[in-house]
Amino acid sequence: MDSSSAEILIDLGGFRLYKDGHADRAGGMESVPAGYDDETGVTSKDVVIDAVTGVSARLYLPPCIQPATDDDGKKLPILLFFHAGYFVVGSASWPPVHRYTNSVVASARVVAVSVNYRLAPEHLLPAAYDDSWAALSWAVAGGNIAHNMTIAVGMRGLDAVVPAPRIEGTILLHPSFCGETRMEVEPEEFWGGVKKRWAVIFPGANGGLDDPRMNPMAAGAPSLTKLACERMLVCAAALDPRRTRDRAYYNAVKASGWGREVDWFESEGEGHHFFVDKPGSHEAIKLMERVAAFIAGH
Repeated sequence: MDSSSAEILIDLGGFRLYKDGHADRAGGMESVPAGYDDETGVTSKDVVIDAVTGVSARLYLPPCIQPATDDDGKKLPILLFFHAGYFVVGSASWPPVHRYTNSVVASARVVAVSVNYRLAPEHLLPAAYDDSWAALSWAVAGGNIAHNMTIAVGMRGLDAVVPAPRIEGTILLHPSFCGETRMEVEPEEFWGGVKKRWAVIFPGANGGLDDPRMNPMAAGAPSLTKLACERMLVCAAALDPRRTRDRAYYNAVKASGWGREVDWFESEGEGHHFFVDKPGSHEAIKLMERVAAFIAGH
C-alpha cells in the first residue's frame, strides 16, 4: 500500500483528509428529509439548481403563508443561506442546519434558500463559490461566502438577471476569515490548521490565505465600498478564535467609506457556531432575535 494513502494531512475530528487526496467523513453528513416541521410549522422542499453540476438547494416557507407572500399579499424577503463546515462537510439537510434554518424562517418570516454547494476535496475551491453564485442567480431570477457573494454582485452584477438584484442585507454568522500573516492573538495551532486546510482545498488560491475570498482586507482585494447590500450584520462569538478577524473586518467596512449601515453583534461566553449546536441556549436565543430583527429592517 502506498504510504501516502495513510498519511493524514488534515484531521478535524469528523473529517480526515489524506495525502493521496481521499477523505473520510465521520460526521457532518447526516441527513434529514425535507417536509413539514411540526415544531415551527415551516415547510421545506428540495430542488435542483443546476442539472449539470448537480447543485441543489432546500427551499423553506414560513407557516400559514402562501408561497412567497405574507398575509397582506406582499412578497416575503428571500434569505439565501450558506451552511458552515470548512467547505468539506455539511449540507442543507444536515440535522442541526435544517433545524436552525426552520427556526430562522419561522422567527423572521422569510422564504429561505439553503444551498448545497459542492464540497472539497472532491470538488476543489472555487467550486463552492461558483455554486453559491449560481444559487444567488437562481434565487433572484425566480461567514465568508456571504461576503464574497455580496462583493461579487457589486463588482460585476448578475449576468443572468436584468435588472441587477437588490440585496437588502448581508448577515455574516461567525465568518472564517484568515490571512498569511498570523495575528498576535490568533492561536498558532488554529492559524496553522487553517493555512494547511486552505492550501489543500484551494490550491489555486491567489496569494494563499491572502486570497480575497479568505482575506477581504488583503492588499489588492476588491474595495469594500463595492459591497452591494444596503445593510450588514457581522456576528461573532467571544470565545471563537476567529473573533479578532471578524472584528477587524467589521472595522474595515466601517472605515472603508462604504457609507451604509453595518452592525456588530457579539455572543458572550460562546464559541464558533454555538447557535447551531446549542439552539436553546440563552445566547443562541439572543442571536436569533437579533438576526430576525435585522431581517425585519431593525
